[in-house]
Amino acid sequence: MTDCKPYRHRFPLSIIQHALRLDHLFPLSERNVQELLHQRGIEVSHETLRQWNIKFAPFLTEELRHRGPRRGSRWFLDETCVEIGGRKYWLWRAVDETGAMLDILLQPHRDTQAAKTFFEKLLVNDDVPDIIHTDKLWSYRVAIRALPVLHAVEHLQVISSARCHNLIEQSHRRAR
Repeated sequence: MTDCKPYRHRFPLSIIQHALRLDHLFPLSERNVQELLHQRGIEVSHETLRQWNIKFAPFLTEELRHRGPRRGSRWFLDETCVEIGGRKYWLWRAVDETGAMLDILLQPHRDTQAAKTFFEKLLVNDDVPDIIHTDKLWSYRVAIRALPVLHAVEHLQVISSARCHNLIEQSHRRAR
């Protein structure tokens, strides 16, 4: 008698990487990725794609993060008031010198603890900058003093009349 085992494809890692890149880099569903692979002669079910995502996505994410552009050494930070559902929130934003969005954070407060939380969130993914540009909010200054890793960073405060030249002010359309 023959042994009846389900037939399983062994796909090369390059096909798996290609499928996951399509899924992560572009706004495609797993069925769209399945169709794109089918056009190239590769038959994969959307369930297989889902399993690949579960198994390999952390490795791909780490690889893409290292391949990504290096962040600039100048950070531009700003906070703006937004109203959501009738309640006031503060949208904290950060961009680098090239205008690339570093991070955003929505918080109900505009105090030192909120600024410190935002800096900590930024420092998880990015290296310590050389210069930080902020407005004259005191919370930034206190938060920078509270975090030892930022003690050597030069902190420049933007004058309110020069706000139109600040990169962070130009990026608010994307973040909102």
